[in-house]
Amino acid sequence: MNKVNMIKVFVFWLFFSFISGFGYCDEPGKTGNKKGQAAPVDGPYVLYDKAGRVRVIRVDKNGKLRDKVLDKIPKNFSLDVVSQKGNHRFRVKLHPIERPAWKTGQREKTLVISDPHGDLESFISVLRNNGVIGKRYEWTYGKNEVIVIGDIFDRGKDVLPIFWLMYKLEEEAREAGGAMVFMLGNHEEMVLRGNLKYTRDKYKNLAKQLGVEYTDLWHEDSELGRWLRTRNLIQIVGDNLFVHAGLSNEFTGLGTPVEVVNEEVGKSIFLSKKERQALSALSDSIYRDRGPFWFRGMVKDDPKYRPVTAEDVDRILARYGVKRIFVGHTIFDDVTPFFDGKVVAVNVNNEKNRLAGKGRGILIEGGRLYLIFDKGEPVRFAFVENQVTSYIRLRRVASYKLPALG
Repeated sequence: MNKVNMIKVFVFWLFFSFISGFGYCDEPGKTGNKKGQAAPVDGPYVLYDKAGRVRVIRVDKNGKLRDKVLDKIPKNFSLDVVSQKGNHRFRVKLHPIERPAWKTGQREKTLVISDPHGDLESFISVLRNNGVIGKRYEWTYGKNEVIVIGDIFDRGKDVLPIFWLMYKLEEEAREAGGAMVFMLGNHEEMVLRGNLKYTRDKYKNLAKQLGVEYTDLWHEDSELGRWLRTRNLIQIVGDNLFVHAGLSNEFTGLGTPVEVVNEEVGKSIFLSKKERQALSALSDSIYRDRGPFWFRGMVKDDPKYRPVTAEDVDRILARYGVKRIFVGHTIFDDVTPFFDGKVVAVNVNNEKNRLAGKGRGILIEGGRLYLIFDKGEPVRFAFVENQVTSYIRLRRVASYKLPALG
């Protein structure tokens, strides 16, 4: 933790000691909302101080602030997690945190989705329909795997419940021989450096009430902060690569090994833009618009995105020893293939597609791809681009010189 963040954390705990004397405190606080209005459900946030004390902050279903400090974590300690509407509730036990392996073999089934953005209803819906979790929010996917390609933060009302459900399922999957993998997205890097442009007021209002910055609730000595610091940006499973936004010629041309990229993100994810730039040239490149958090040029053909060509894609695939790249970040009406299925974009409008019965992600099974839904069985995924769409894309990439259509 850098010096500035250490000072902020110290002030955060000093503020709490002023209002509570570091005793055990579970008294309702004022919500900061208009008189008679309950604050939206939020939390829990779990933070640690240098003395080993644990602070748990949440806003309950009645809109009351609950804030307590424990000298140590009790045996069989668990967190009560409740959704905004109160219709989803589960308990979470804290567990040891480790960075997932960046490269693993292909399991019998791998389910791929992205960008939940606080929409717990849609997140639970697609997991349940595809056999990942049961009625009690427990892992039921056996030795199989789920990969979520970033972006739990922002937009939705249930950011914390999704984070905690991911955290919970990760441990349950591990115990069953499976894997629940969350990867970092651009909204994680934004929020953790203090850019709250897309963050709902309910989260910012809680921080304001506590007299801190919202990022102080996610610092490196918080449970979810520690967990996020160990998430990967690039992941390879079998012959498939997963990355939030995409891989550009500029970034892949650096030749940096995947494990080094992931470790550098762990060192820099909590830093400001200037601090990231000062840390290293690699750190600077990771967070730029042609870095893996932001690059749209694998799925967008506008020249401003510096779109890749088919030859570029083949070269990038060879560079990482894979046959296909899955991305999130850029939203489409449905799961969309590019470059004859060598690139697959899985980010959709989750609520809209859930209600309309459209695609929500991909299932990889037996070397084949299947489109998954909120109801019904997976359907074989056809990855031949519409010829006209493909032609227009090629026309707009400068390296292609094609005759006029027709």
